[in-house]
Order: sequence, then C-alpha cells, then structure tokens
Amino acid sequence: MNIKHLFLGLALTAGLYANAQSSAKEILFTIDGKPYYTDEFLRVYNKNIDLVKDESQKDPDQYLDLFVGYKLKISKAHKLGLQNGESYQAELRSHRNQLSKNYLTDSKVTDHLIQEAYSRSKKEVRASHILVLVNENASPADTLTAFKKITDIREKALKGEDFGELAVAYSEDPSAKENKGDLGYFSAFRMVYPFENAAFNTPKGQISKIAKTRFGYHIIKVADVRENRGQLTAAHIMILKPQDKNQAETEKAKTTINEIYTKLQQGENFESLAKQFSQDQSSAPKGGVLNRFGSGELSSEEFEEAAFALAKPGDYSKPVESAFGWHIIKLIEKHPVASFEDVKTDLENKIKRDERSRLITASMNEKLRNKYPIKRNEKLYNQIVQVVNDEYYKGEWKAPENTNIEGNLFNIENQPVKATEFISFLESEAKAPNAPKPVSKLVLTKYQSFVDKKLNEHYNQNLEKEFPEFAAVMDEYRDGLLLFDLMEKEIWEKAKTDSIGLQKFYESRKNQYQWNNRVEATVLSSTKADFMKNVQKMLKQGKSADQIKENFNKGGKVNVMSNEGIFDQTSNSLPKGLNIKTGVSDVIHDGEYYYVVKITKQLPAGNKTFEEAKGKVVNDYQQYLEEKWVSDLKKEFNVEVNQAVFNTVKGKMKS
Repeated sequence: MNIKHLFLGLALTAGLYANAQSSAKEILFTIDGKPYYTDEFLRVYNKNIDLVKDESQKDPDQYLDLFVGYKLKISKAHKLGLQNGESYQAELRSHRNQLSKNYLTDSKVTDHLIQEAYSRSKKEVRASHILVLVNENASPADTLTAFKKITDIREKALKGEDFGELAVAYSEDPSAKENKGDLGYFSAFRMVYPFENAAFNTPKGQISKIAKTRFGYHIIKVADVRENRGQLTAAHIMILKPQDKNQAETEKAKTTINEIYTKLQQGENFESLAKQFSQDQSSAPKGGVLNRFGSGELSSEEFEEAAFALAKPGDYSKPVESAFGWHIIKLIEKHPVASFEDVKTDLENKIKRDERSRLITASMNEKLRNKYPIKRNEKLYNQIVQVVNDEYYKGEWKAPENTNIEGNLFNIENQPVKATEFISFLESEAKAPNAPKPVSKLVLTKYQSFVDKKLNEHYNQNLEKEFPEFAAVMDEYRDGLLLFDLMEKEIWEKAKTDSIGLQKFYESRKNQYQWNNRVEATVLSSTKADFMKNVQKMLKQGKSADQIKENFNKGGKVNVMSNEGIFDQTSNSLPKGLNIKTGVSDVIHDGEYYYVVKITKQLPAGNKTFEEAKGKVVNDYQQYLEEKWVSDLKKEFNVEVNQAVFNTVKGKMKS
C-alpha cells in the first residue's frame, strides 16, 4: 500500500467515528494571531485517546503540546505555500470526491444490498472465467470488437468446447495460461460486483451471460456451489523450502517435518514443537496459531483444503506441501457463518466501499429531485430542442454560434443554472453511443442526466453545511495532506539521504543499539529423560547432532530432535535454567522436554554496527529531527495559550 494512502486512510477512519462536539467553543490558543478553538481540540483528543499507547500523551498538558506542535507544522506548510500546489489541490479534490460517497446513501437500496450480500455470503461458488479486456472509456468501435470476441468465445463454449482450453487460448487474464481461468471458491465481496452477480446468478455447470466489469467482458462457468465453510482458527508448524532449491537441503527439510509429525504421533505437545521448530517467525512464538481465515483468503489452496478437512478441534494434518514449504496444521476452532445481526454493520461498511455503492448513488438522484424542487424555463428549453439535429447521432453536432439562447434554465435553491451550461453539456455528450431517437427524446434524456449532475454537484458542494462531521473530516484531510508533504520534505527524506548526519547520530548514541548475549549452540531434546543421558555423553565425545539422531531415531520413531544456530539467551529454543557457558550442559528438564545443549561459542552483549542497527537508527533520527524541528518552529511562530480556557477544558477531557 502507498504510505500516503495509509497515512490518510488512518486519519479518515478515525474521523468517521469522531464524536460531534458542542457548538460552543472558545479560543484555546493562537499561532501568530490565528485562533484555534476548544471544540476541535476536544474532538481530536476524545477521538484519539483510546488509540494512544504512550500513557504520558494522555495527559492533557502533554496532549496540548502535541496538538500545538501539529498546528505549528500546518502553519509552516502554509507559510511555504504548499497548499497552493497543483498536486495537493488535485489530491484534496480526489479525497473529497471519495469521502462524499459515504453521504450519498439511500437506506432502502442499502438494506436490499445488505440482505443480498448476506444471502450470498452463506454460499461459495467455484468458477472459471474468460476475460476480454476493454477500457471503461473505450471507443464504441473498440467496445464492439471486444464484445464480438467474447460473444464468439461464448458460442464455442456453449457448443461444448472445453472451457479451460478456451481460457488458455483466448482469455486476456494473464493467470489463465496457468490456471485455465479457474478462480477457485469465492463468496460475496471477493469479486467486483457485476462479476459476482453473474457468478451467483448462473446455475452450477452452466455458462453465464456476458458480464461487463471495469476490466472488460467476461463469461463465467460455474463448476460448483457449496455452503460457505465459514472460517477457521488453526495453528501450524512450518519448515521452509530452501530458497536455492538445493536438493540436500530440501531433503533435510522434508526429514525435519516428518520427524516433527512422528513426535506428534508419539503424543508430544503441538504448541511446544511449534515454538521450538516452526520457521514461521510470526506464529511460532504463539505456538503456531494463525489469524482466522476462510476459503480463498490464503495464498495456498493446498493449505486451506488440508485445514478445512480437519474434523474437530485438536486434530492435526499429515505434512502438507505448499509453494512455501511443509506444514503440519492443527485445528483449534471452527467459526460458522455469523448471524445476520452480527454482520449487518460490517456488510454495510463493505457495501459503501464496493461497486454496489453506485446503485445507492443512483437512487439518490430521485431524493435530490425532491429535496431541491426545480422549475424549468420551458421557453429556453424548447429553444435548445430546436437547435439540436441529426448531426448529434454522428457525434458531430455543435451548437450554432448565433443561437442567442441566454438566461437561467432553472435554479437549485438560489443558485442559477444557465442555459449555456446545458448546451455545453450536450456538446460534451455528443459522442456518447446509443443516443435515443427522435431528437426530442434525446434532448429530454440528456436534460435529465444534466439535472442529476447539477443536483449532485450542488449537494456535494454543501455537504460541509449539511454534515458537521463531514466538515471535520475534510479539515483533517486538508491538514493531513499538507503534513505528509511537509514531513516528507523536512524529515523523512532528510533522514534517509543525510548519510553524514545519520552516521554522526549513530556515533553519539551507539550504546543504545545493543545485541543481547547470544550463544552459538546445538540444542537436543526428547521427552525421554534416559535417552538424554546418552545424548549428553555422545555430545561430549564430539558426535554431531545428525549422528546422535541416527542412533536414537530408529524403527520409524523420532525420539530426539535437534536445533542448531545462534540464539539470543532469552530464546524459546533454549531451555529455562540453562547455565550459559561453553561446553555440554547437564540434562535440563523444562516442561514436557528434557534438553542437552552444547554451546560452542558465547557472543557477549555489545554494540551493533551501524549497518546492523541502520533501520532503528533511521527511525530514531527521524524522531530526533522532528523534535528539533518543532522546537525551532516554536521560535519561528508566536504561540499564545489561553491558560484559563485550557483549565476549563481539562474538566471535559477523558480521564
């Protein structure tokens, strides 16, 4: 994801849930005489307080300092003129257009779409498709060419030609060459809405009608429809495939996963084995537990199928190979499809972000006509009808130069809409395909579209007046965009490119970047204490881990496992109570396991080199530059806080 979209997306998400504040407000502070009010400060504080992890920042005085610093940065951005940049203005318009869609809603249409989405969410469709690409704004000729191509392909499919082979031969989806158009199983919201409609409205085993999406034309063959399997919470133990595809290392990885599986069959604990041996660093510390998932949500179909095949909590799979490595999967919990009431709000939010929102926008047109009654100037309208002729159907019509059609065609509230605007609209639409006949009907159709366009524009322009929360979010966007551009210019890029300053910063603080004590060691473990005495003896004799395992793991049983590498002394891979010293340890009992550890080298705590600590150094340098910069801004601008007002505000702030 683009970092700017993430930066602003977080601001938007938080803004949508901001509580409206009382209209009463007082000046809290000024920056060079410009006032900032208590209502904004309280709204931002109450909105963000639960997200703040640093307890010191929840203190009102500390938060005021942060808020003043934020406004100082915005003041600096304005002083530099960043708000006048074309890119900034364009992006702000784009964000406003996007945000305004949240307010173009019709509850009846929304409720229907929610019910439809829930009904579909209870099913999973497996389908293949063939795509012929065509841009949404393609010329009529290109659109017709694409439509004819998909029509011809569909006829071949209907006559019995193999759909997968047709996908390989004709589909313009790049993945079709590998998957023959097979998209696997999916439910509601996994595909764009027109595609979803076609898939869910096509019976099993049949081929859909031609579906048009923003990507082009599709035909879809439905292979299966089944009940939604819901979601799973599962854990796994993963051994990665060697990146260089080395055969010896591959065989070693396979041996390891099979040894772990044998130990599970011998009754050893899944969580302990995952912590000790799984190479999925994100889940291993949690005993291999993964975030819950449903069909089509992981990048490995093999993994999903093996997981969903498990019958009851506690069951685990045989080793399963994926593109990434080998897994043993344990079922923790099955989560069936939730009730309608439980998911209603989530579905509504998804619909607002989905193409379904276009239907809601369309339904708003009628409401806007009722909200803003329009009386058309019939004389002007009839004059316009008279100047439109059959040239329009050729895409060649232009308004005669000496039409003399002047005046207001209609008003929206007190805002006039001139006849010349509609004539310009007609000219802009002249090349649109499928214009209705005769001319009188053509002009009426275009007039209705024009009215809808102007009504939506007027409604959009007045959203800040209609919805105070919309105005607040737009203020946050406006400032957020400026702040992003300013921070990128003043802090982030400087921290990345100022190699001399970065090196000096590291040198002045290098004691803050430390390795913990580490050991280079071989760790052997077993659930059988008597085995480990012999393991200890063999280690002292200089035997390798592989030699020891070969001695004890016979007859299809895995009695001893090994783990070799460099370990932080706090690592879960080392047994608790280990005496850190070079040589072979005593037998250590920790949980269900007995361990013997051979430490070949101790790596003491010490400074990380600049390269080893660079990522953290860059982050710290950015923070240092920002703190210094804000300090300089407080000298550049005159800040005056109304302390009496602030003391009153403290009583309204969340504790």
